[in-house]
Amino acid sequence: MTEDKSPFMHFVSIRDIRQEGKVEHTLSDIILITICAVLSGHDTWKGMSDYGRKQRDFLLRFGFSGKTSPSADTIARVMGTISTKALQKAFIEWMKSCHELTDGEVVAIDGKTLRGSYNRATDQAAIHMVNAFATANGVCLGQSKVNSKTNEITEIPKLLELLDISGCLITIDAMGCQRKIAQKIINKNADYLLAVKGNQGKLDKAFDNYYRPSMLQNFDGDSYASQEKSHGRLETRCALINTDLSVLGDLAYDWPELKTMGIMVSVRQEGKHAEESDISVRYYISSKALTAKELHDATRSHWLIESMHWQLDVGLKEDACRIRVDDRAEVFARIRQMVLNLLKQEKSFKAGIQRKRMMCAMDQEYLATVLGSLS
Repeated sequence: MTEDKSPFMHFVSIRDIRQEGKVEHTLSDIILITICAVLSGHDTWKGMSDYGRKQRDFLLRFGFSGKTSPSADTIARVMGTISTKALQKAFIEWMKSCHELTDGEVVAIDGKTLRGSYNRATDQAAIHMVNAFATANGVCLGQSKVNSKTNEITEIPKLLELLDISGCLITIDAMGCQRKIAQKIINKNADYLLAVKGNQGKLDKAFDNYYRPSMLQNFDGDSYASQEKSHGRLETRCALINTDLSVLGDLAYDWPELKTMGIMVSVRQEGKHAEESDISVRYYISSKALTAKELHDATRSHWLIESMHWQLDVGLKEDACRIRVDDRAEVFARIRQMVLNLLKQEKSFKAGIQRKRMMCAMDQEYLATVLGSLS
């Protein structure tokens, strides 16, 4: 078999800070081992070392240059020295090269806490990451760690600045309903769809004064409804659009290029009787002139990011991971996200994330196919 092209060209810009004369295992070799091992079901440094020792012939196909496999301690130590910003940049550049966003595509922004990174002994808080998620293909476009002294509001604009989101619709929950974030999205030639809650008290109250439950039966504007039955539960979703922003008064001028007020009403009925229904009402503002169906579909797409979080926890055991020292937790979080993207982009084998990882462990040619999407 001919030698496979190395798929790790996106990571060559990451600088190895170790003294050159003392390096026995290159940074690229360690990254290669780590990604292949995690793809194959290993979630510990020892497992990665074992993989490198047993699968050296396979690794040679992808540019492995070491005479021996690094120990678990070496892998852990080197991964802790990687610049998290450099790895973030490499990850984003990789996604730009292999995933082209379409005009109007929904990109969801949401945060996730790495629960296993909390260390009670050192009073180290759990790491919180903000993810940008392309909902059409279900892949993460980029991540940014939330600094312990800030929050998502501060970090979201930094992440947006790194992404090529021109023409996209950026959806963010109520935490991100901030004027500066809305302006950043507009500056990136994209549109925003922001959830409104109590953190924007005046805006939330204006929606409360405008919305009446009777609108569900008699509404002059654009509306759209859908029903879905699953596991004995019937859910009805109704989207209402209002483009007459005069109901917001001066508040309408506070938000850059605001064009649409949106209301999503969800009615979940567990039993056969109406009194068993659970009703939720959510408010949205958008810089895009949305139709009711577009609002309905975009808000549903936004919550697909929760499926990514679930896959990280169940398929890649993120919450159970106890890696905490220095920057290793953040670096390994990015490695997991790379692995998840690779597994989701590979479409020939129809299976869940856990099963795909097991297939990578059993079938080297399948693993090579998965790695091919890094090229």
